Amino acid sequence: MADTIPNMEHSPNEEQYYVVTARAVPEVLLKVVAAKRLLDTRKCDTIQEAADQAGISRSSFYKYKDDIFPFHEKARGKNITFVLEMKDEPGLLSDVLKIVADHQANILTIHQSIPIGGMASTTISVDILPITGNVSDMIALIERMEGVLHLKILGEER
Repeated sequence: MADTIPNMEHSPNEEQYYVVTARAVPEVLLKVVAAKRLLDTRKCDTIQEAADQAGISRSSFYKYKDDIFPFHEKARGKNITFVLEMKDEPGLLSDVLKIVADHQANILTIHQSIPIGGMASTTISVDILPITGNVSDMIALIERMEGVLHLKILGEER
C-alpha cells in the first residue's frame, strides 16, 4: 500500500503560520524584514530607500511585506510553549526564568522532569503581554545560555 501525503492545501483566506529559524528562510525574505525594520526605526523615510539599503527591489518588498515578520510581532497576546533540554545545574532554571522576567513576559506553567544522567527536560508556557520585550531576543538569549543544550518552540495559542 502506498503512503499518502496529507493535503497541505488551504483556502486562500486561511492563514497558516510556521516557526522556522532564520537559516531556513530565503535571503530575499530576510531582506524584506530588514527593510521593514529600517522603516519602523525611521532610519529610512521611503520604501524605495529601505529596499535599496536592504539590497532588494521595491517589487520584492511589496510582494512579501505582509507575509514575513519577526516572530515577536505576531506573538503579542498569545501564549507560547517551549521545551528546553538543559543540564542539571544549580541555578540554571532560575537564570532562564530571570530572562523571561526581564522581558516582562508572564510565566504560566513550568514542568521539569526528574534529571536523568545530568540532563533535565523543562517545558515552560509563557504569556506574551503588550509590555513584553522582543520575544525573539528572549528565546535567543535562553538558547545561548551555557547549560541549555536545545530549545524548541512547541506552539502558540491565543
